[in-house]
Amino acid sequence: MPNDLTELVSVRYMVDDVDAAIDFYTKHLGFALRMSAAPAFADVTRGRLRLLLSGPRSSAGRPMPDGTVPSPGGWNRIHLIVSDIAAEVGRLRAAGLTFRNDIVKGPGGQQILLEDPSGNVVELFQPAGE
Repeated sequence: MPNDLTELVSVRYMVDDVDAAIDFYTKHLGFALRMSAAPAFADVTRGRLRLLLSGPRSSAGRPMPDGTVPSPGGWNRIHLIVSDIAAEVGRLRAAGLTFRNDIVKGPGGQQILLEDPSGNVVELFQPAGE
């Protein structure tokens, strides 16, 4: 398993119960627990796939500026690691791109949700300590 997070494909799933999700993915689908901050968050891997399991108490579960609350199903997204989230956001906003929210800080780092032309979400994430 690579230690460099940029070598993994990271996908975030919103879940109702982090412990139940850990149990499901590790017991039934061959994932290994990489890190748990249950009940808010867990990180499981299978090969180069890193599945980020975010519960309602996670920073990813916080309401959007319009009051919409992320929930399972509609908020799944690809997750791209960036080294300077503020610079990336500035560059992309200058290009006229649309964000769903502002930068959110949590225990694992900082994130923001970028929309593609169809409204699909791409999460830009800067890990804590970087």
